[in-house]
Amino acid sequence: MKTIRFSRLFIPTAILSIVLIVAGLISYAIRGFNLGVDFQAGLIQEVQFAPTALSLTYAGRGNASVSMNRNALDIVISGSAVEGVTHNFPFATYQTMGGLSAALAQVDGLGVSTSTPAGAATALLVQSAQGNPVLGADPYILHYLPNNLPEIAIEDVRAALSPLGTVSVQVLGGNAERRFMIRMEDSEIEGSKGVPAEKIINTLEERFGKGGVAVTRSDYVGSRFSKQLSDQAGILMAATLLLILIYASIRFKPQFAIGAVLAIAHDALIIVAFVTWTRMEFNTTTIAAILTILGYSINDTIVIFDRIRENRRIFPDEEFVLTLDRSLTETLSRTIITTVTTMLAVLSLFIFTTGSMKDFALALLVGMISGVYSTIFVASGFVNFWDVQMKKRAHKA
Repeated sequence: MKTIRFSRLFIPTAILSIVLIVAGLISYAIRGFNLGVDFQAGLIQEVQFAPTALSLTYAGRGNASVSMNRNALDIVISGSAVEGVTHNFPFATYQTMGGLSAALAQVDGLGVSTSTPAGAATALLVQSAQGNPVLGADPYILHYLPNNLPEIAIEDVRAALSPLGTVSVQVLGGNAERRFMIRMEDSEIEGSKGVPAEKIINTLEERFGKGGVAVTRSDYVGSRFSKQLSDQAGILMAATLLLILIYASIRFKPQFAIGAVLAIAHDALIIVAFVTWTRMEFNTTTIAAILTILGYSINDTIVIFDRIRENRRIFPDEEFVLTLDRSLTETLSRTIITTVTTMLAVLSLFIFTTGSMKDFALALLVGMISGVYSTIFVASGFVNFWDVQMKKRAHKA
């Protein structure tokens, strides 16, 4: 097998890595991260633009509440004055809005108003997380999403929410699903009047129609929790580097351990640079991607270091740099096959998913390329640099 002289590229690749990392750090200093709600106090809502299907009221004895899943709608009657009972309406039995409305109207005290064609499928119903599911005099709205509704552009949603201040909007799923994630920073919430969640929905309904917005998720992260999460993420990253340093020091010589840590630190900084350049949202999914990349990279590095140690025993009189090139060449096919097969799985995630999972897959793709590069040129390059410096000191002595 012809040995590839990887060592000739150690210095050029070191310069390239320094340039990329410095550029990433400058970008981070100027622009910072596009922090997700996990690391930034604020409100996050997932909304779906779906018109009103049913309006439910209750004027009977006790309390009535509504719950729904993909298969059925339940009306639960409870209270001290009545015997608790659950009225179950499976969508397999009541397949149309007309049939479901007629069945709901049989419940004593339950008022039903239908806003859809009688033949509309009940499987298209959407329950909003906004509002109180306990029924009363105020109508509780159930939404539905027919297949023939026009798509809503993200630019229109951003324009509708612009009067509220700094609000970020992201598309979720396909365009036909009409789902969006809306995030409002804590500073904007403190300065707004009324309940921010309701204010967002009211603003959207003024633009897209009353009763046409369903909230599928609503979360608020306080400033104390977001700071605690940020601190824990930093501690987790530092602990990972320390444990890898200890493990590599026990298994190999100190120069190999330092080279391994430099390689994974290089990968982490490259991902940081990529995230700041692309303005990808930095959240817990990003942290998971970085930790996954570090594990993948150190595995590849350990395999190559094992081969270097084995070849040093087989060829004890060979120049160390030649042993490096020999070891890297012998493990190159294994590195390529492992990386490509893993990237195929990650690429399918990137193509067929959306939202944070798509960002996770993209970060993994970049990280795996960086991991192979750092194993060959950063970790091995540092070990070679260490060997050269030791020889120079020995020669002087």
